[in-house]
Amino acid sequence: MNVTYAGIELRRVLRDYVSMFFIALLPAFFYVVFGAAQDFSAQRAGNGNVAMYIMISMAAYGAVTATTGVGGMAAVERAQGWGRQLGLTPLADHAYVAVKAFVAVVVAAVPIALIYLVGVLTGAEGEVLAWVLSALVVLLGASVFALYGLVMGLAFRTEAAVSAASGVLVIMGFLGNIFVPLSGTMLAIARFTPLYGYAALARYPVTEGTVPTTDGTLLQEPLWYALANVGVWLTVLALLATWLVRRGRDRQ
Repeated sequence: MNVTYAGIELRRVLRDYVSMFFIALLPAFFYVVFGAAQDFSAQRAGNGNVAMYIMISMAAYGAVTATTGVGGMAAVERAQGWGRQLGLTPLADHAYVAVKAFVAVVVAAVPIALIYLVGVLTGAEGEVLAWVLSALVVLLGASVFALYGLVMGLAFRTEAAVSAASGVLVIMGFLGNIFVPLSGTMLAIARFTPLYGYAALARYPVTEGTVPTTDGTLLQEPLWYALANVGVWLTVLALLATWLVRRGRDRQ
């Protein structure tokens, strides 16, 4: 990986203060308002408390917003000719991909670190293993949404499309059981949406499969629900990205 280019890219992304607000500060604010500030935040929830449950959910939302933006802008850059410019340099394609992957991981780590720190300071509690495993799942699982951003960037080739893709994540968050508990038909639909499996998997070290619903009922879901959801969406997005890359080459 080209360290110099990685540093330039990282500084460029981190200097976009508007984007960083939506990536890091907004999810942290959501956690404080919907989690730490609520009277029920100290109630037990599996291997932690409700505050920790909400903290993980908001960290997951912030992380996927970060990776979606980085993946989408990488696609737009290539589509708008940046790839040809890089072709005049010694930087190989695999090095370019490595730099973008590194930037995506670092940027995704920002909201995770911030929200987990706020969680520590505002009463989020849980077993040490649950803290560590949930943070790792949030970080690694967010990489799937770099593919989502890549697909949107390759399909529409504009910065507006990438911004729209990040906006759609808000809707996915509601449908994915991240912002509010769902039940009945809505919960059944949610199990097929992209963010559901990722969020459920991130919270599994705390919940061990317990799913709260709108009416307060607790359901028990096997781990394979979340794994299957993530696996299917990873496959779908990877196939779409591959097809779009090939289509772009055919047009050139």
